[in-house]
Amino acid sequence: MEMIIGGKFIDKAEKILVKNPYNGDVIDYVPSGSEEDILSAITIAEKGAEINRNLPVYERVSILKKTASLMEERFEELVKTITLESSKTIREARKEVTRAINTISLSAEEASRITGETIPFDSMSGSEKRTGYYYRFPVGIIGAITPFNDPLNLVAHKLGPAIAGGNAIVLKPATETPLSALLLGKIFLDAGLPPEIISIVTGYGNKIGSALAKDERIGMISFTGGVETGKEIAKVAGLKKIGMELGSNSPVIVMNDADIDKAVESCVSGAFWAAGQNCIGVQRILIQSEVYDSFKEKFVARTSAYKTRCKMDEATDMGPMINEKEAERVIEWISEAEKKGGKILTGGKRNGALVEPTVLENIHPEAKIDKQEIFGPVVSLYKFDELEDAIKKANDVEYGLHAAIFTNDLNTAFFAVKNLHVGGVMVNDSTDYRIDSMPFGGVKKSGIGREGVRFALEEMTEKKVVCFNLE
Repeated sequence: MEMIIGGKFIDKAEKILVKNPYNGDVIDYVPSGSEEDILSAITIAEKGAEINRNLPVYERVSILKKTASLMEERFEELVKTITLESSKTIREARKEVTRAINTISLSAEEASRITGETIPFDSMSGSEKRTGYYYRFPVGIIGAITPFNDPLNLVAHKLGPAIAGGNAIVLKPATETPLSALLLGKIFLDAGLPPEIISIVTGYGNKIGSALAKDERIGMISFTGGVETGKEIAKVAGLKKIGMELGSNSPVIVMNDADIDKAVESCVSGAFWAAGQNCIGVQRILIQSEVYDSFKEKFVARTSAYKTRCKMDEATDMGPMINEKEAERVIEWISEAEKKGGKILTGGKRNGALVEPTVLENIHPEAKIDKQEIFGPVVSLYKFDELEDAIKKANDVEYGLHAAIFTNDLNTAFFAVKNLHVGGVMVNDSTDYRIDSMPFGGVKKSGIGREGVRFALEEMTEKKVVCFNLE
């Protein structure tokens, strides 16, 4: 598949092979883009930003609605593309396509809600004859970098709000999963988006990511990925807006009064969705003492029953990790935890890129798995007596994206909501719960700013004040 620069489909002599993580089969190839390709895309985007800034809102809305409609028509093609190039099972891919269509539809809705406010200038003595307002205008060019774990919907979360807000966008999709992004780019063009507004440049991050981040013509960088890459982007970005979602080590608290069966089912799904390669996936479960044994028994049994095999099989619960190197890393982390006293309750083995869904307990606080983001199908169980102790443990990491608590007591729930230092608290749901219209982001090393269509759109526009002196 060719990359897209200003509506033109560009191939290169140097290729990147796109492989199915399950069996290593090559399913396609994409060009290995260069710094020159990024600079060319940004130059074209300068024209695109001017075009989109002057498009009437109803035209942006129409294009976004048409894009969502075409996505529905090409639903199965999008599902197949996600399933082949990523870790997701066919059932997980269907959910991602459904969400991506919703993301683009929400972008169409929010495009017509970009409003300002009147300002009471006469609230200050001496300004009695002044009146005015503020309105929002586009940032200009958005530089976007997306990860492999949600290869369509996270791209939609960059493209949809950027276009809705009147910007042009240059996107660098994940090297491992570029096909879904390119397919969505083609759908936007088929929907009538002026070609200068969108470019999707494929390639290796160390070759083109820095060129995108540092270019002074870029008005904002929107990045989803790891902390270390985020730091490097921040170093070179200079004076421009930055939005970053950088991952987590998400805790779930299970109280004595919780519905244990509901908590088990929700946490198993939340831990092993997309083979655990999920920034809000359940990684630590803190269980109150009285129900610890019961929860553990049911959680381990449910995890052990998970089916890990071919992603195209409708009965498959979990697919492979994105590649064998990542699978090896996860096994190394499990081994390190075991050497420090951790106990494997189920799983802990791999076959190629397939890592068994794994449950651990007795985790030492110095084990990587305790404090860092595993980004794999591994969850650790902890016992606690008092809620205050659980919250202290939950907060004792450098991340703060989502947390969750299972309880039937409102006072307990509100205490946790107030004291968990995170961007979102899910009550009687796993940390994995999200809809695409809510503000999404975290504190500490989990990122900067908020995504979610309306909130990303606010980040991708600026306020301009207008004041009339009527004297």
